[in-house]
Amino acid sequence: MATTSISLIREQTERVRPPRALWVPFPLGRPLGIPGDTNFQLDVLRATLGMLSTATEPVIEDYPIEAPGAGPEVWACPLTIEVESDESLAGRLLQEVARLRPWATETRRRRGRTLFGLSGAGPDQVDDVATMLASVAESGNVTDQLTTDIKWAHPMPFLLRHLAEDLRSFYHEAIASQPGDIPPNHDALNKWIFGETVLGEVLLTIGEHLTFAGKTNPKVGIVRNLMIPEGL
Repeated sequence: MATTSISLIREQTERVRPPRALWVPFPLGRPLGIPGDTNFQLDVLRATLGMLSTATEPVIEDYPIEAPGAGPEVWACPLTIEVESDESLAGRLLQEVARLRPWATETRRRRGRTLFGLSGAGPDQVDDVATMLASVAESGNVTDQLTTDIKWAHPMPFLLRHLAEDLRSFYHEAIASQPGDIPPNHDALNKWIFGETVLGEVLLTIGEHLTFAGKTNPKVGIVRNLMIPEGL
């Protein structure tokens, strides 16, 4: 049976790799655009169902129109993430994760599932994943396999991408339980993570290491492109 779907978070859809998906630039929770605009919502549905006849192989297409009234909204994370005494990169990242954990836990409870775990780590091993990423950022070693009690699902350097995706999923789950009326869209989430969080600092630092190592090892450079949004 042919299937098609609507995607609000492109990275997650890329991981799942459905046969057909239409990525829409709308806030989370609004896959058809703003409530009450029947004509606009029907157009989104037509574009989604139209992929059944036009897409002959797995594909993610972009819906080219912003939802009416969605453009000028400004989303800001209401969760205050302060830095305490430990100024190391690992220490600051673990502090940030600790502040987000209650919100992510609530989202997981409400949904009954989590997208965290592609790296091989379990849902309760967020701190381990954060520690591993921070250690790579601090050491600059992006090729040697990480040694822990966790049985990683991927070899280095590709493991780095999945570690990053796991933490991003954790942050997305935290934001899904945020207080406030304006849900963030895909671009707002990226701007928040890479512009306002320690996780973004860690990922950009690893990206610099990958760029340097990629000069002599092309596959390392590929990982950098998979981890960091274009333009950063």
